[in-house]
Amino acid sequence: MPICDWNNFIKNPTAIAIMGPTASGKTALALALADYLPIEIINVDSVLIYRDLNIGAAKPTDAELAQVPHHLINFLGQNESYSVADFVTDAQRIAKEIFARGKIPVLVGGTMMYFNALTQGLSDLPSADPSVRARLQAEFEESPANLHAKLQAIDPQAAARINQADQQRLIRALEVYEISGHTLTSLQHSRSSAWTFPLVKLVLMPASRQALHEKIAQRLEGMFAAGLVAEVASLAQQPEHDPDSPAMRSVGYRQVLDHFAGEYPEALVFEKALVATRQLAKRQITWLRKEDEAAIFDPYSVSEDTLTQQVLEHLTLNCKNIA
Repeated sequence: MPICDWNNFIKNPTAIAIMGPTASGKTALALALADYLPIEIINVDSVLIYRDLNIGAAKPTDAELAQVPHHLINFLGQNESYSVADFVTDAQRIAKEIFARGKIPVLVGGTMMYFNALTQGLSDLPSADPSVRARLQAEFEESPANLHAKLQAIDPQAAARINQADQQRLIRALEVYEISGHTLTSLQHSRSSAWTFPLVKLVLMPASRQALHEKIAQRLEGMFAAGLVAEVASLAQQPEHDPDSPAMRSVGYRQVLDHFAGEYPEALVFEKALVATRQLAKRQITWLRKEDEAAIFDPYSVSEDTLTQQVLEHLTLNCKNIA
């Protein structure tokens, strides 16, 4: 493999992004790169930010976290909110600090809204208003269809994108309009970004859907064997627990909570979580197919060592281009 001075990434500050659907091996690749590059990892996963969500989040082990510095992980309680704007601001600040330490920031995760905000910018959306949100929540519980009809009347484009069962997005779209007087669609057309560093994008995209589904099932089986149901039960007993918080709407956690609420028996929890995880992977892949200037690698067609070498070869080319 051609030799490259990795300091080029630091002299001309350029970050690396490792993106991919769930169970595609993003963390493993990042840790493998740490053996060759001076890196620190910035988490781009909206579940790993929560301290007490471990098993269902597929959080890196303590040994893995100790192997290379990780940022934006394990810093929020389960009921705390964290916006996309918060992420962009924090990621920019941390990346700047990493470059100053003579390291390369590697952004790793599958929360595509976060990556999209970095590369495409942020809409100037108002902050949440608890009183407005509580009222809209009550309206949703009374009739999701009526609330969706309200959105259809004021923002047809948003209504076409948002299913009436999507409580979080439906309420947020109406909340934005009530607070700002502008529709969500109009505000999203005006974007700005606090992220200033070029990104070398690495996309882990399994060519075989069946292989991806098998990996997802294997990982989910491991989560249940490790005590996912007990973890969710423990979270539900915490004083700050809110079953409708973003953390508790995460795949896996949501399905266990629905079982606790009596929506289906324990025997169906695994299958419900499996279907939800596959749907998540499908949405992630849809986002990833829109990524431009990204190098795509099939993580299942080669060994982990070969994949690492393929990625290093690609990074070497970019290393020379940014010199």
